Amino acid sequence: MVSTAVAGCKTVKPKPVVREDVVEISGKLEKLGMSTFQYGTHVLHAGDTTYALKSDKISLDQYVDKQVKLKGTKEKGYPIEAGPDLINVEEVTVK
Repeated sequence: MVSTAVAGCKTVKPKPVVREDVVEISGKLEKLGMSTFQYGTHVLHAGDTTYALKSDKISLDQYVDKQVKLKGTKEKGYPIEAGPDLINVEEVTVK
């Protein structure tokens, strides 16, 4: 009876959730100024690609003009009218 109870208590590890909307990018973070798109508060220039940024958790102003690596999620519904992807930033590391 005891061996049946122990066998029934097998621990099952949950599989990690893979989210396709998570991105990790590096580049120079800048305050959003005049632009052809009107979303986000900041931008990140990563090579030839520009990303619009916002954050519900982090004050991005402290990283302006710095080379950073960030992790966040792509917002659904963006880009709009040939603008950049909009990333909701969750983590920032200064390079």
